[in-house]
Amino acid sequence: MNKTPINQQDDFDADDLLPEYNFDYSKARPNRFATTSENKITVILDPDVAQVFQTSEAVNRALRCLLSAIPEK
Repeated sequence: MNKTPINQQDDFDADDLLPEYNFDYSKARPNRFATTSENKITVILDPDVAQVFQTSEAVNRALRCLLSAIPEK
């Protein structure tokens, strides 16, 4: 059911887009309903380590090599 009178609807159509929009994201919060992968974690590398390993693939490769060198119990 539309409660807006017909003559007011025409006013909205004429200027429904502005030339520029300034959104304030300072009060934005993460979406708690967004899907997240439970298999991924975030790790912060020290700057000297990050210079050597610049991609996550490089870090994963080095860690897998290290894990293969550890004897299993």
